[in-house]
Amino acid sequence: MSGEEKSKAKTEQAKGKVKEVAGRTVGNESMEAEGRAEQAKGDARQAKEKIKDTFKH
Repeated sequence: MSGEEKSKAKTEQAKGKVKEVAGRTVGNESMEAEGRAEQAKGDARQAKEKIKDTFKH
């Protein structure tokens, strides 16, 4: 389960980065903000998994 969550976090971060760059490129502030939010969600998920791993070991 933990590996699956980690991959979801990485995927969210990557998708968010693509959205942010695409939004910046075409001048769409809404898409850029969505991308940043998606990256933050991925960062939070990744941090949660790191904390779980710390307490597991």
